[in-house]
Amino acid sequence: MIDFYTAGTGNGRRPALMLEECGLAYTTHKLDLMKGEGKSPEFLKINPVGAIPAIVDRDGPGGKTVTLAQSGAILLYLAEKTGRFWPADPVERATQLQWLMYALTDAAPTSSAVFYSSRLEDKAAQGMFEDRLVAMFGHVDKRLADTEYLAGGFGLADMALYPVYDARKTLLEAKGNLPNVARWAASVGGRPAVQKGMAVA
Repeated sequence: MIDFYTAGTGNGRRPALMLEECGLAYTTHKLDLMKGEGKSPEFLKINPVGAIPAIVDRDGPGGKTVTLAQSGAILLYLAEKTGRFWPADPVERATQLQWLMYALTDAAPTSSAVFYSSRLEDKAAQGMFEDRLVAMFGHVDKRLADTEYLAGGFGLADMALYPVYDARKTLLEAKGNLPNVARWAASVGGRPAVQKGMAVA
């Protein structure tokens, strides 16, 4: 059984998609970040950084308990644990990693910057980050012109990027001409496991 600590953010939703896609048994613990539950003594024992998501897998390798944070690390851990969404071919795996990192280190932080700049009412910064995010998804749109999913078959990269798209769908539809992204999002969002995962947090 896996204990899954999360909240209603893109970071918090990524592992939920993977847990559902892999059919793993887990218990969800939703934290109210606005009430400071991420900084509680109990949660800080799980993740000293005080950030979601985190998991505690009591059936880890060799029967050991594994405690892990960071959405990307959790995706990779679950892929190795289950053997799913982790291509055996090294070239396919490298492509999956490339787009996984693009989602985690480029698109997701820019999406967060859109959110924070809007709360600060810094319209110049908000516009800059919005344009940057649209441009990033423009690269995704070009990629998806040649492939159904980011790295060929549905995988970790799609699960990493989809919550970013979902959070910024209105912006991307208004500012971007992204037909391939729209097709991809409909396909990913139509998967039953993704729908269940998105509803978890």
